[in-house]
Amino acid sequence: MLVDGHGYFGSVDGDAPAAMRYSGAKMSKIAVEMLRDINKETIDWQRNYDDTENEPVVLPARIPNLLVNGASGIAVGMTTNIPPHNLAEVIRGIHMLMDNPDVTTKDLIKVIPGPDFPTGGIVMGRGGIYRAYETGKGNIVVRAKTEIETEKNGRERIVVTELPYLVNKAELVKKIADLAREKTIDGITGVRDESDQTGMRITIDIRRDASASVVLNNLFKETQMQANFGMNMVAIVNGAPHFLTLKQMLEYYLHHQEDVITRRTKFELKKAEARAHILAG
Repeated sequence: MLVDGHGYFGSVDGDAPAAMRYSGAKMSKIAVEMLRDINKETIDWQRNYDDTENEPVVLPARIPNLLVNGASGIAVGMTTNIPPHNLAEVIRGIHMLMDNPDVTTKDLIKVIPGPDFPTGGIVMGRGGIYRAYETGKGNIVVRAKTEIETEKNGRERIVVTELPYLVNKAELVKKIADLAREKTIDGITGVRDESDQTGMRITIDIRRDASASVVLNNLFKETQMQANFGMNMVAIVNGAPHFLTLKQMLEYYLHHQEDVITRRTKFELKKAEARAHILAG
């Protein structure tokens, strides 16, 4: 997370955050890495929208934030939808590319196996991920993490501990209750949200004569316990939007870092030469 928040900032149930007077925010330590060496002429600056300030064209970005935190947006008729990834895995992918510039998507997917969603869930199949990494566009199916428990009296219940990305938990529980009441899904006798500080837990009680597996399949079909995530790896390259493969994203990041380090070194050299001139005098 790039923002270190103090106070209440909403929840997975869609609750609104507290009023601004009750909350505060500062940059997290890793966000500072996005700005590291910004005062050493490492990047270009431009005038802001009303021509009153200078603003950076890009950040030095010592972490590959576009892949790590993902991005979502619409502009000029193009949408971008990049899922978040695990920081350590992305760094390993960058190391692999540095060691071997001819690395393929098949090689990279060994260290970056797929997106890393903050709410968990299970990605069904690898084909969509590979297509997205190979072409810049793909569709992945994410399912809730569930298990079927058998109670002492022999009745079964479904326990949900992780949900697909961006699914509202409160609305999901309400949807399941509505489907059970309308008999769209038969066999559910009750649904409860038992989440607490230790983690997420939704329990769905199954009627004694019903099959928990059949009910679970119907839930995947009828609710957001199974959701599609369309990956559109669109990013701005040299001022224009482009579909990028995973390898291209890592390559552009590496080129940017080479540029940042070169410019920083020239700045420090210039500063050292100016100091040496004074010392010689």
